[in-house]
Amino acid sequence: MGRWRAVAALILRNQILNSSKRLDPSTRVSNHPGFGVASRLLKFRYFSAFPSPISIYNNDSDSGSSDVYQNYEFGTKEEEERGKIPVKAYFLSTSIDLKGMQADNLCNVVPPTSRSTNSIALKFSDFHSGIHNMDESESVSNCRFIVVFQYGSAVLFNIDDNDIESYLDIVRRHASGLLTEMRKDDYAVKEKPLLTTEMQGGPDYIVLKTLDTDSIRIIGSVLGQSIALDYFVSQVDKLVEEFACINRAMEKTGTFTMHRKKLFQLVGKANSNLANVILKVGLFERSEIAWRQAKYAQIHEYLREEYEVTQRFGNLDYKLKFVEHNIHFLQEVMQNRRSDLLEWCIIFLLTLENALSIYEIVRESTGVSL
Repeated sequence: MGRWRAVAALILRNQILNSSKRLDPSTRVSNHPGFGVASRLLKFRYFSAFPSPISIYNNDSDSGSSDVYQNYEFGTKEEEERGKIPVKAYFLSTSIDLKGMQADNLCNVVPPTSRSTNSIALKFSDFHSGIHNMDESESVSNCRFIVVFQYGSAVLFNIDDNDIESYLDIVRRHASGLLTEMRKDDYAVKEKPLLTTEMQGGPDYIVLKTLDTDSIRIIGSVLGQSIALDYFVSQVDKLVEEFACINRAMEKTGTFTMHRKKLFQLVGKANSNLANVILKVGLFERSEIAWRQAKYAQIHEYLREEYEVTQRFGNLDYKLKFVEHNIHFLQEVMQNRRSDLLEWCIIFLLTLENALSIYEIVRESTGVSL
């Protein structure tokens, strides 16, 4: 009914305009007796020959609901949840043999797109057939991925909670230095092809226009570094707490008891944590994938800011400086103790030498008198 009303109104308007053109130019159009009423009827709404996504007559039965058009661009909540891909990052060991893992899972290895050798990506398809007639975006959204890093992190994409342990066992078979308490972090990725920009951030998730294997590698690299940094920060926190206990004991007793070997162990632990963060984790190394294309660089920078990687490393460095300051202080105290011991030894030897000299003098004087 709404469309027929619009057509009838358009025809009536055209007839009135044509009749007004035939009037004398000196005559005012507004004085025409038929135009005054029609103009008041038509001036409230203008009609277009092009269809509008929103119905003009909301009460008509054939106009449709406006919710359909509202959901066309943004999607319903069910669609939002359906497009959500869970991402789980784990730090489970201090080292992983990537070559052995690649050899055992050769059919699942994703061909590398960079020269980086500290990680590999494994792809597990939900289709049992070996032939896939689909593009990359479809295969990514329907497959499961694991990005494994040499320093001990593993990032799982699109894997259900019930299947996580079976996939982690694949990593554990090639891991050394397994941790008693595994570190874990959750994230999510959403793919929206209609997104106007390449990416958009959200609370605990990121929205991408296109999800491909390079995007998975970029997301996995930042999440893997973040969860590894979390582990090393916890190790440094234990060092800080240990030195805090030593300082509290010194405050009460005025001295401290620590073997030199124990101090050297603390020094080695602090230095190894800093070296692992910088060298093994590669916290400040630029990703080659992000270097080549701007959209991947944007994802990389956003995730680093989202996880506050630089700020957390700054806190780690500050704590290590506190540990280093305490180590230098304790080394000086131990060195002073050792110096004091050597001084007392020298005093004892000098005293013994003087006593022997006095004894010789007394014996010689006694012999002469006899």
